[in-house]
Amino acid sequence: MSRHSKGDLQQMQSLPLEAKILMTQRRIRDWVDYWHGDVYVSFSGGKDSTVLKHIVDGMYDDIPAVFVNTGLEYPEIQRFVRDIKAGKFPCFNSDVEIIRPEMRFDEIIKKYGYPVASKRVSGYIETAKRHPDSMRAKWIRGEEKTKFVTGGKWSFLIDAPFNVSAKCCEIMKHKPVNKYGKQTGRKAIIGTMACESPNREQSWRENGCNAFEAKVPISQPMAFWTEQDVLHYTKQFNVPYCPVYGEIRVAQHDTIKGQMNIIDYLGCYEAEDVLESTGCDRTGCMFCMFGCHMEKEPNRFQRMKQTHPKQYAYCMNGGEMVDGVWQPSKDGLGLRKVMEYIGIPYE
Repeated sequence: MSRHSKGDLQQMQSLPLEAKILMTQRRIRDWVDYWHGDVYVSFSGGKDSTVLKHIVDGMYDDIPAVFVNTGLEYPEIQRFVRDIKAGKFPCFNSDVEIIRPEMRFDEIIKKYGYPVASKRVSGYIETAKRHPDSMRAKWIRGEEKTKFVTGGKWSFLIDAPFNVSAKCCEIMKHKPVNKYGKQTGRKAIIGTMACESPNREQSWRENGCNAFEAKVPISQPMAFWTEQDVLHYTKQFNVPYCPVYGEIRVAQHDTIKGQMNIIDYLGCYEAEDVLESTGCDRTGCMFCMFGCHMEKEPNRFQRMKQTHPKQYAYCMNGGEMVDGVWQPSKDGLGLRKVMEYIGIPYE
């Protein structure tokens, strides 16, 4: 049974930023006290976790941050994290530990498959290929209904000339931080928000911000924030952030994303107060295709072609058939063929 309803979330999202800051600080304090200070900030270098780190570092001076260097981050993200670790910004605690996964991205693709559509869809496709009679296979083929997967929409991926998998996140991000947590005994504070995906909203509704009793205890003290809250906080408190996002400015209203729920986008703000970043919207793994099919043009790869041509070439070039399966080669990841098959523009 869920602890919260969707209405609870919308009510909290509509609160003014000042109230959200106080509520977030309270949740952080409860988390730190419960675990006797044995906690850490999961820091990606992105704007959400930068705001989280700014709040935590304003409350405590002895909570470390952990950055997983997957090799898939924007170069600007890498430099920003190194600058914080070097003590360039007085508002941040410089105690940043950099850890690495055991496998490279291309190795994961070769062994498991490409990350496409979404984590959930990729997981369903992977299962459907291996176990055609499973419930997940029936869902993905549209033979059974589920609110998380549009039945039949992605069934064509079952016969794709490449494998599909969501294991990259598990191997490259979750596994290293779980190992860190076991070795140190510290519990994570992360900057994810419920408005980012149905999975994250459901997680918040089931566990709240502080999941003390979860199998892997985790704190999401900004879960009820919106994208606008992050931008307004950054601007209001003059928080240093990675330059890959560009300038934070008042939005041109035709840029408001049609696929986003209006409560998630505006929250407590009037239309004339909506902010946008002129650079990247999100800065997850550069080469990941999750959600790319929903982006308006220019999508992340089309922008990458202009802003990061070297990384773009590595993404699109290369690829080879091995035992009838398309996979990365020494020349690149071979995403061009994958995106053409799915119908995602990349030029």
